[in-house]
Amino acid sequence: MREFIFDSIETMHFRLRLLEAEAYQEFLKIATDEEVLHYIGIPIDEVSKEKAKGMYGFRTYNKSYLMFLIIDKQTEKIIGYCGYHTWYVEHDRAEIGYGLYEENWKGRGVMSEVLHAVLTYGFSVMNLRRVEAFISPENIASLHTVQKFGFTREGQMRNHYVKEGQVEDSVIYSLLKEENNKIA
Repeated sequence: MREFIFDSIETMHFRLRLLEAEAYQEFLKIATDEEVLHYIGIPIDEVSKEKAKGMYGFRTYNKSYLMFLIIDKQTEKIIGYCGYHTWYVEHDRAEIGYGLYEENWKGRGVMSEVLHAVLTYGFSVMNLRRVEAFISPENIASLHTVQKFGFTREGQMRNHYVKEGQVEDSVIYSLLKEENNKIA
């Protein structure tokens, strides 16, 4: 297997592997399915879907993508992701997204540790002035997570997205750069 080098940042328990739009797209073009499994950590049945996303591109003239893979330092296993899947470069704002691949990692404080580092990176390195979160009204854990970090609820968008063939609403939250110091 070839060696691919990705930048990363560290938290106490996790290494966060940085996937920037252009580099990630190039990686998906040349990597074998096994290399995608090893470096990205997604299930084998998701590899072709991920490669297809890469073919469409992660960056346009005014939008980009910057995601971190969450790697457990003890096991070196990729357990999830956290980052900015929609980054409006010209407007200094981004939409955050996050998730854990296995249930046994949920409720253990992973996102609290990781989200702190990712928000700090967004405001200091990416120079964001605003981070947005669009969350299903039924996703209580995610709603609590953004509230814990001081995000402000701005409203609810009706019929905002489709999940598994079902149209759902989104509750929108935001965190401004000057509010980031209020992290719980």
